[in-house]
Amino acid sequence: MAQVSVTINGRVYRMACDDGQEDHLTRLARELDGRIGRLRESFGEIGDTRLTVMAALMVADELAEAKRRIKGCEQEIESLQESRLAMGERVEAHERAFADTIESAADRIEQLAHSLNGRPGPNVALG
Repeated sequence: MAQVSVTINGRVYRMACDDGQEDHLTRLARELDGRIGRLRESFGEIGDTRLTVMAALMVADELAEAKRRIKGCEQEIESLQESRLAMGERVEAHERAFADTIESAADRIEQLAHSLNGRPGPNVALG
């Protein structure tokens, strides 16, 4: 387990994280510190705890919005996948119908060719 020192709102915190996650944790702390700094510029000195809570609520709001958008995207993807499957089934049905039509036309052409040559076609009964 790795250890990282981060500074948030002028205070240094020693944090543990998984090995290899040190830079990520440092970036997150820097981002939170920046949010708190921007809130301090906007609202002045309203108390460290209040600034931290406001920053945490802003992050929570962004997370909730991101989750909502992800859910919407997942629903859209599911709908598109269902549409794609239905379209594939329709295409297959049209291809089968087209193949049947071509086969029927080929049989008729073959029968006509045989009748023009004076011989019965393969599907014409002799009699």
